[in-house]
Amino acid sequence: MAKAPQKITLSGSRDIPFDRLRLSQSNVRRVKAGVSIGELAEDIVRRTLLQSLNVRPILDAEGQETGQFEVPAGGRRFRALELLVKQKRLAKDAPIPCVVKAANDVVSAEEDSYAENTFREQLHPLDQFRAMQAMVDKGQDIESIAAHFLVTTAVVSQRLKLAKVSPKLHEIYAEDGMTLEQLMAFSVSDDHERQEQVWELLAHSYNRSGAYIRQKLTENSVRVADKRVRFVGVEAYVEAGGGVMRDLFEDDDGGWLTDPALLDRLVTEKLQAEGEKIGAEGWKWVATAVDLPWRVTNGLREIDGVPVPRTPEEDARLAELEDEAEKIEAEWSNDPNVPDEVHERIAALDGEIGALVDRPLTFDPEEMARAGVFVSIEVDGSLCIERGYVRPEDEPAAPSEDGEADAGSGVEGEPADEDRDMPDGAAAPNVVSIDTALGRDEEEDGELLKPLPDRLVAELTAWRTLALQNAFAQNPSTAFAAVLHAFVLGAFYMASRESCLELSLSKVSFGFAPSGLRGSTPAKAIDERHKRWADRLPDSDKDLWDAPLQFDGAEQAALFAHCASQALNAQAEVVPKYDNGRISKHSVERRISHSHVLARAVGLDLVGAGWRPTVEGYFRSVTKPRILADVAEAKGSKFAEMIDHLKKGDMANEAERLLEDAGWLPEPMRTPELLNAPAGDPAADTEAAELPAFLDDEAQPVDDDGDGIAAAA
Repeated sequence: MAKAPQKITLSGSRDIPFDRLRLSQSNVRRVKAGVSIGELAEDIVRRTLLQSLNVRPILDAEGQETGQFEVPAGGRRFRALELLVKQKRLAKDAPIPCVVKAANDVVSAEEDSYAENTFREQLHPLDQFRAMQAMVDKGQDIESIAAHFLVTTAVVSQRLKLAKVSPKLHEIYAEDGMTLEQLMAFSVSDDHERQEQVWELLAHSYNRSGAYIRQKLTENSVRVADKRVRFVGVEAYVEAGGGVMRDLFEDDDGGWLTDPALLDRLVTEKLQAEGEKIGAEGWKWVATAVDLPWRVTNGLREIDGVPVPRTPEEDARLAELEDEAEKIEAEWSNDPNVPDEVHERIAALDGEIGALVDRPLTFDPEEMARAGVFVSIEVDGSLCIERGYVRPEDEPAAPSEDGEADAGSGVEGEPADEDRDMPDGAAAPNVVSIDTALGRDEEEDGELLKPLPDRLVAELTAWRTLALQNAFAQNPSTAFAAVLHAFVLGAFYMASRESCLELSLSKVSFGFAPSGLRGSTPAKAIDERHKRWADRLPDSDKDLWDAPLQFDGAEQAALFAHCASQALNAQAEVVPKYDNGRISKHSVERRISHSHVLARAVGLDLVGAGWRPTVEGYFRSVTKPRILADVAEAKGSKFAEMIDHLKKGDMANEAERLLEDAGWLPEPMRTPELLNAPAGDPAADTEAAELPAFLDDEAQPVDDDGDGIAAAA
């Protein structure tokens, strides 16, 4: 019968008066580091002693206990208690909880002292975040927590922010699946669902940096530095119920506003109010916009204004300011270390001098009655006011042969068109849109075809990308030509690459994907092909080199094409309105242009691949005029007329039915025809590409799936 393990006996504990304790020379801590003795003493005052002292009896020459005890482990606590006794905040004979070990214990006092400091485990950062959050939840404020733990309030705020990240991401961080830098980046947003979506996106992205995470989390928000925000003011936006995201770990230039729709409403309302103030000066119209169109004043006559002369008081003030500015310049012009307050004063002087020198203009009231004003927002959030522009239709009419002005001029005789329907005594609403100011009919514009929404274009081209990947993988000659093209770019055009061969293959993921994309025909074909290849390849990458060498030429070519297809990206990503440094309109245009080359080379057929215009995938996201135009293009105007009286939902359903077998594609999914390609054109060369000899030595017919597996079965 096995013996039961021997039970250990713990050292006893008891309270010992402080004046009977002595710091042991066996205490291994000699170098002062970390929290000071004074700070530790204050912490003991607040929460008393959290950990007992480790002591041993002091023996006399005969080996008998003297009633005194040495402290080999807990020396800093002893010194803190000693300081409190000196400060008369603790009685010199106050009972101190101690763990008492035998003087002749087999474990030395030095070992105990060393072990106490060695086996102490620091809190995991996540435990720190959660602990501080628990304190706040129980009523402690940030300032008191910072004071108690000897950190700044900024540090406490940062840890509380990290505590609010998604619990799922917390668990990943706790298991070392995420770096602290990444966790800090996720703290920018409080939306747990969005945080988790971005983390899943990173699984398919080569870029997992904190900067990329922040960019994805803030792509649908507006920076506080945006001129619209400066115009309205963050305070007004927050007062209206808007939220602000802040990055407590990086310079965020004020953060991001999370409700762009609310911001746009506030901007519109404030522009309207400012326009009404300016309109009260006597202008016929005031056109307001965040940004004015390019060359908005073309074709308009600018009336001349007369500068308002300065008063004697203003002249005296201007001379005083210029004199002060000259003195400052003389004093500091040769000094490289100009104080900040001097810079601030110079800026204030420049502003005040500019306001006195740039004189406001006065205009002829008769001219003002036919002229208008453009109001927009400057980069710094201030108003840009451009007064005095006359539209051609508002010009005074030339006298006719009978000496009377033509009717309809809006100056004499009949009122202008926009004033005719106003009731007696009512003032014309002279704050108008840019379209109205330029004589465009807004109602007619509403019926015109507008560009497809950026998100819909991204979703449509995501579907097209999968179909192109599938076709590309079944055309090894084009795949070879495309990868060779990438090699040449890298070799001759300084394009950077990463990997042993300075070439990397980044599998494409979609920021915007239509519903049902995973179940589409191209997606299924790609997944099935990938699985078949995965079953034939070794489990370990260490054994990978020999495996492809066992394939014949056709199989190697098919595997090559499949791998290359994974990096093909033909999606028209949504380009942020404000540059984020990651993607630009130009780069997307070049990508799409090259995708057309490959699409022609592989004979891409999206209709054959299974795409159909459906309510969910297309018609729900476009306007009624767009639906009617699409039906007319695909089936003829008579079919469009059959549904033009329907409501949007019914019209979309009927359009889906009519176009189901029409073979029609939206413009973003179409591959432009190559017209009159000159000799040597890269696109033509790509389309004519054939397999190189080293891939075609043992060529065998590729099966319908294009992976060569059937031939080897």
